Amino acid sequence: MKNLGVVLLVVVLAPFLGCLASGVERKLSAKLQNRVGPPLLQPLYDVLKLFNKESFIVNRYQNIYVVAYLIFIIISLVMLVLQMDLLMILFVFTIANIALIVGASVTGSPYSKIGSKRETINLIVYEPVLVLYFVGMYIVTGSFGISKLKDLDKPLILYMPLIFISMLVVMLIKLKKSPFDYSGSHESHQELVRGITTEFSGPALALIEIAHWYEFVFLMALMFLFWSTNIFIGIVISILTFLFTIVVDNISARVNWQWMLKFIWPALNVLCIANVVYIFSNKRL
Repeated sequence: MKNLGVVLLVVVLAPFLGCLASGVERKLSAKLQNRVGPPLLQPLYDVLKLFNKESFIVNRYQNIYVVAYLIFIIISLVMLVLQMDLLMILFVFTIANIALIVGASVTGSPYSKIGSKRETINLIVYEPVLVLYFVGMYIVTGSFGISKLKDLDKPLILYMPLIFISMLVVMLIKLKKSPFDYSGSHESHQELVRGITTEFSGPALALIEIAHWYEFVFLMALMFLFWSTNIFIGIVISILTFLFTIVVDNISARVNWQWMLKFIWPALNVLCIANVVYIFSNKRL
């Protein structure tokens, strides 16, 4: 019964937190650009408006993948909150992102296909970082169970500072912020604009936005784990990460996928592998 209550709380509360964060992001971005910006609850107004619009379907299967994307994102967040196995969480989270990629690619739209291909490149770049993040946690705690973090003598970030830096970059990629917003953007500062979501409209697009709210909470929870031994500090790290993505998004220009694969992908892997090797060597000593 306790777990059921937690699940219901997460399912209900997470989208409100994600929606509020999206509104705060728009307001802060507007301030940085010397604009007034939209109301704080504008993301909610947009989603409600989408539910009242007609859904134009290019391929009869595309909306099935959208529903799958939303469901698996919610499941991954619930599993994280319930402190379940990290590898299973990663598996479910990856399935969710693949569902959206497949959903965009089946539409036949050239813009959606380009967006889905670029999103696949994103997956190739950030997935190894997530794997090494969880592997590092396993080496430190001796288990893939999140609950083992509370037994650490010091915060996880002190064991894995290089992986923490890599995760900051992953946050930029996953939240589609400059300089890594080439697969699709919430703003009009790249040639594809909506990219992977180009051919989705009405209720389907609303579900994608809601899934993004859940995904935002999931990603911030991953950053929280770096200092989960102190709830207050963990929340502060999540908030600072959120502010970091907003600032970088407003001061940087978009890079192309070739540059990302040539420089960002090897740099992140080198940092994470070096950190994992360091942890492993210290554990053996």
